[in-house]
Amino acid sequence: PRSRRCRGAGAIAPYRFSGSADSLWRMDWKLELVFVPVSDVDRAKDFYVNKVGFNADYDERPMDGIRFVQLTPPGSACSICIGEGLNDAPPGTAPSLQMVVGDIQEAHSQLKANGVEVSDIDIQDWGHFVYFADPDGNKWAVQYIPNRPNG
Repeated sequence: PRSRRCRGAGAIAPYRFSGSADSLWRMDWKLELVFVPVSDVDRAKDFYVNKVGFNADYDERPMDGIRFVQLTPPGSACSICIGEGLNDAPPGTAPSLQMVVGDIQEAHSQLKANGVEVSDIDIQDWGHFVYFADPDGNKWAVQYIPNRPNG
């Protein structure tokens, strides 16, 4: 496989490209679920489903002390999960999360109409953005990429 050198933490280390036929990585590795730590599962589920518009895919208690709720943005292959007993991360500490849309004006309007405290549209050379946070402070960016089909 082709390799290149990258610099990180003061050292030079090889890394591999996975796009060629001779790649060591012969299967897809898909990011499909991201944990978002929240303090109140019902409040967070209501926010994501009824204000942001996510689909409620799954809400079960597979065993004592565990509640697993999976929510998916419309059209996305990646979901978020919230729940109880899943992770020790403090509420509101998810890494910055981002969704991409085909119409930033429509996304902004929908969020605002549903009562989400959303920023004004921020127009940058590399994309147009709106920002919001869930009730626990987990931060989200919504991006529209000009000149790209469907954002």
